[in-house]
Amino acid sequence: MKRRSGFQIMARLIGLVKPLTGFMALAILMGLIGHLCAAFITICGGWAVLDVLGAHTPFSLTALLIAVIAMALLRGVLRYAEQACNHFIAFKLLALIRDKVFGALRRLAPAKLEGRDKGDLISAITSDIELLEVFYAHTISPAAIAVLFSLLMAVFIGSFHPALGLLAAAAYLTVGLMIPLIVSKRSGDAGLKFRTQAGELSGFVLESLRGLPEIQQYGQGTKRLAEMEQRTDNLSAVDAGMKRMTGTNQAVTNTVILAFDLAMLTASALLCHGGRVDFGGVLIPTLAMMSSFGPCVALANLGNTLQNTFAAGNRVLDILEEEPLVEEITGQPETAFSGAKAEHVSFSYGGEQVLSDVSVDLPEGQIVGIVGRSGSGKSTLLKLLMRFWQVQEGRIELSGRNIEQINTADLRRMESFMTQDTLLFHDSIRANLRIAKLDATDEEIEAACKKTSIHDFIMSLPQGYDTPVGELGDTLSGGERQRLGLARAFLHDAPFLLLDEPTSNLDSLNEAVILRSLKEEGQGRTVVLVSHRASTMRIADKVYSVEHGRMS
Repeated sequence: MKRRSGFQIMARLIGLVKPLTGFMALAILMGLIGHLCAAFITICGGWAVLDVLGAHTPFSLTALLIAVIAMALLRGVLRYAEQACNHFIAFKLLALIRDKVFGALRRLAPAKLEGRDKGDLISAITSDIELLEVFYAHTISPAAIAVLFSLLMAVFIGSFHPALGLLAAAAYLTVGLMIPLIVSKRSGDAGLKFRTQAGELSGFVLESLRGLPEIQQYGQGTKRLAEMEQRTDNLSAVDAGMKRMTGTNQAVTNTVILAFDLAMLTASALLCHGGRVDFGGVLIPTLAMMSSFGPCVALANLGNTLQNTFAAGNRVLDILEEEPLVEEITGQPETAFSGAKAEHVSFSYGGEQVLSDVSVDLPEGQIVGIVGRSGSGKSTLLKLLMRFWQVQEGRIELSGRNIEQINTADLRRMESFMTQDTLLFHDSIRANLRIAKLDATDEEIEAACKKTSIHDFIMSLPQGYDTPVGELGDTLSGGERQRLGLARAFLHDAPFLLLDEPTSNLDSLNEAVILRSLKEEGQGRTVVLVSHRASTMRIADKVYSVEHGRMS
């Protein structure tokens, strides 16, 4: 994880506001006028007192009363409008950020996402993005409002005497800037620690739910629960420390405000005693000071909240700024499939050699088998043919062209890839199959399922093809999921079919049906058939063996 300063995170997040600059300016203007109304209600009260006492005031008592009523009404309207505008900006930007994050994940997948903690990733794209609402709705415009409001109030108070204006400016800087910076520095990386631990806890809970049968079977429930409680306690301890810091911050802020109020009263009284200001120069500046800390207090109270928000922003920016291992290719001439081959391909995962100087010819219209022990690199070769990973040494060609010079969209159209573990979404069987071909007719879907000997089973279900499969397809057996995965591959109707252990979960009868279908479907297609079963290889025109990353 890249560590960024609060200012770096703030600058990147503010940069996303550009499409909504007009709305942000409107929110700032309404907030500024609203806070001025709130402050001048109290100031008008002070002028009213002076008028009753017979002192000189700039307005009559009647005018002041009308002004107070008008500002009170205007304050309510502007406060509502400011908040509505801020939240409109926040929710629009959150939608924009979600779109950018999912776009980034699409670019990073699958190479950068393999092995990544899915629970932590879910936490980043849900709760972390939600936390940014605090920044967009309650930080940007309040900060701008605080700066402009403090400047105007310092000028107003300074109109009675420059020394009082400087004192007011010092008060606003202390409460609105110095205290939040000190609190932020004292908080350290507590916010980042909290968000990281929260993500890890989410991953642990998700893993525990998915592994519940194994946990129960092997009697690990007590141990797992104890670890979950320990993680929760650690997270609670970090949260409690942040809340203590928030309480301390508020206490310090209120004490400092009281001290500056007393300082303003004392300074103006001394100036009055020296004949430099009249009684109005004591009362109005003091009331103005006491009623004008609202925007600065809002900033001061954000000290700890922003730590959490910036930590969330840091995690989101990590996703947005992460460079993909494999870039999407566009702008190349369209390619039609006419065979493929790998030449002297080598590949390593994290320094561990998986494939070493592998060459394989995959002629058009042939079924090519690849056998080998688990971990020998068979699946990795298929991923390189799909360009999920980038070849480190050697080259892969499709239709006589380097795979690095073929549009990604063309590659996905020409290839159909069935993985060892078929992923099914929490949706109907029909919707899960239609992923392979969005405009597929019901007849095409049924034809694909008949080829994989799964149609009769589907029709025996109460809702047929509209039957939900449950999360991750957990309502189906491994063999049923595998046959649905193969039906997807047939439905995609690509000329280059890559099948990774397509019959590993099937009995001999179903395997024979599917191999017959593969033989029929293989006419005119290139099929790469990866398996450790000798029986699966009997339909192959040519068989390669992979041992320790080498092809023979």
